[in-house]
Amino acid sequence: MTKSSKSPYPRILIIAGSDSGGGAGIQADIKTCAAFGVYSATAITAITAQNTLGVQAVEALSPALVTAQIKSVLTDIGADVVKIGMLANREIIDAVADALEQYAPEASIVLDPVMVATSGDRLLDENAVEALKSRLIPMAEVITPNVPEAVALTGLPCSDLEELQAAGHALIKMGAFSALMKGGHLDTGAMMHDLIVTEEGTTYMSGPKIRSRHTHGTGCTLASALACGLAAGASLEDAAQAAKDFVYDAIKTAPKLGSGGKGTHGPLNHGLKPL
Repeated sequence: MTKSSKSPYPRILIIAGSDSGGGAGIQADIKTCAAFGVYSATAITAITAQNTLGVQAVEALSPALVTAQIKSVLTDIGADVVKIGMLANREIIDAVADALEQYAPEASIVLDPVMVATSGDRLLDENAVEALKSRLIPMAEVITPNVPEAVALTGLPCSDLEELQAAGHALIKMGAFSALMKGGHLDTGAMMHDLIVTEEGTTYMSGPKIRSRHTHGTGCTLASALACGLAAGASLEDAAQAAKDFVYDAIKTAPKLGSGGKGTHGPLNHGLKPL
């Protein structure tokens, strides 16, 4: 962890893309940190034009500018946890890895391997996946893939909880310290199951599944809420459960914005106070 100055406030550096609609990306991350009482600084990797109907445009920032943002934050404010989201391309992945190795070699890193938006629009170049695996997964204290991301990263099938657990172990073999495997895409009936996979074993977290179109930004929100718990000193299990509870309530009370409340993928309610 970088400790450039004593602070009573837990600090998170968020490295991710901007969502103009405010439902995901940097915007969702900042809102989540505010709800948890955690200070958030940012390094923006890409600008997207998107809303509840999908992504209309994406433009990645230069790797040099991404590096400059990371250096600026870490050499002054510091960070207890670094949360990584959308990275757009291989050059940015390399720049982020290099910058963290130089300016935050002991930082706790929460890696959300953002590849595709909730709408189905691709947010990471296909040729960047290998760089993500070789450069950033080995640096992660916890990686938070959903089912499609787990399949893309490991090449393993993930059609049930047993296979999802195996994919989690594969990610640990790639170098991640732990994996929060999100089971929302699995057909598990009325219940949803997430797994915390470590070398020591697997912890199951279960809860009722919400049938809702308003789930845009759930992955970003969960990873940021998890990072908030870790920054505040919680255990991985406690931080993950608090994050899961926060996302559940944020979906349940979603404001139903966009297209007269009928947007294809509406945002969550980030104005909640965590339980």
